[in-house]
Amino acid sequence: MTKAKRARFTIVEGGPKQEPLRPLTTLDLFCGAGGITEGFREAGYHCLYGNDMMKEAIETFAFNHPEAIADNRPIEEVDPAEVRVRLGIAPGELDVLVGGPPCQGFSINAPERFLDDPRNKLFRHYAKFLAEFRPKAFVFENVPGLLSFGDGKVFSQIQSEFSKLGYQLSARIMFAAHYGVPQERWRLILLGSLIGEPIKHPEPTHWATGRANFRGGRDMIFQLTNADSLAPAVNVHDAISDLPRLEMGEGAEEVGYTYEPHSGYARMMRNVDGITFNHYAAKLSKQNKERMKHVPPGGSWRDIPHELLPAGMQRARRSDHTKRYGRLHPDGLSGTMLTKCDPHWGTVFLPDQNRTLTVREAARFQSFPDTYRFLGSRVSQYEQVGNAVPVLMAKAIAMSVREYLEVSKKNDEESKAVAHG
Repeated sequence: MTKAKRARFTIVEGGPKQEPLRPLTTLDLFCGAGGITEGFREAGYHCLYGNDMMKEAIETFAFNHPEAIADNRPIEEVDPAEVRVRLGIAPGELDVLVGGPPCQGFSINAPERFLDDPRNKLFRHYAKFLAEFRPKAFVFENVPGLLSFGDGKVFSQIQSEFSKLGYQLSARIMFAAHYGVPQERWRLILLGSLIGEPIKHPEPTHWATGRANFRGGRDMIFQLTNADSLAPAVNVHDAISDLPRLEMGEGAEEVGYTYEPHSGYARMMRNVDGITFNHYAAKLSKQNKERMKHVPPGGSWRDIPHELLPAGMQRARRSDHTKRYGRLHPDGLSGTMLTKCDPHWGTVFLPDQNRTLTVREAARFQSFPDTYRFLGSRVSQYEQVGNAVPVLMAKAIAMSVREYLEVSKKNDEESKAVAHG
């Protein structure tokens, strides 16, 4: 198996050549399959180290980012000082620390004991890396629901800990579709800067709307006012219509393209070598095959005859579980990519094919380029894709952080010049 090719993609052909970006360095904690690192790589960053405790995810990360040290140890067993010495960098030399500690241990019942709760050591280890490396900036991502834990006290304590380390903070809830990702996905993004003003989050580039399915933080969402100034949202058809059509049970871990791309997004995603990976259509049970026949594009379990529904769904209110047994609409966004491709849990039926999403189609909705190959079992591949941060959203964040770092570097050089006369 060969290593993934490090291709760069662009929608626009021709035009003026851009100057190469100054390489910046990152560390990625809780890196998973590498969505954030891939977005930062496309923005010209070089990842030095990634850590995740999921074996197959770190294998995928290592395969696609062979330049980085890939560490599969639990973060609790990792000494940040040991990592820094191994990398040969001094405190303050790292450009950016990125990562999103899982939030399952956050306690809403005892927020005052949040930082002392042993279940929350993951967050505390992120803070330890900050203290050891003293990066110029950091990106901390999590679910928007973090804002509502403990009536906001938990997030306030997180901010307090980062501020004590000397970082200026800025927080936003970002909608992936605002950055050209064909998916409804909300993420809380906290940015930290060690010097100067707080880092500004990237402004939306695409007009898209979605239902905010979380409490709190509505004032932290970008409010769009002028559709004419933004590109249209990338829809389901734009995202996956060029991938090979499959029947259930067809496909392979490596397949060649059979259709021409019909959108700028598809051209940006495609592998110039004419092949992609992880495109296999799973078989469905007899019951789910029958249920799927009744669901139109944009429809859901409500369109399935009552007698065909699972017993639990037969008792459900029609206002509940709006995404279950859903079929994607070609003109809309996909729902949030889940960690399993199960029609009982979400919208996974294709708009014009009677089957569920392949791993590659799910990866397209997460804006992973087609060169990006997921390793491990198919169940694990879906989990890796679903857990990832959308690549294009990560790239937009990376470019905003890069702008901050470039301005800070310029200001520092000017200050030194003035000081030396």
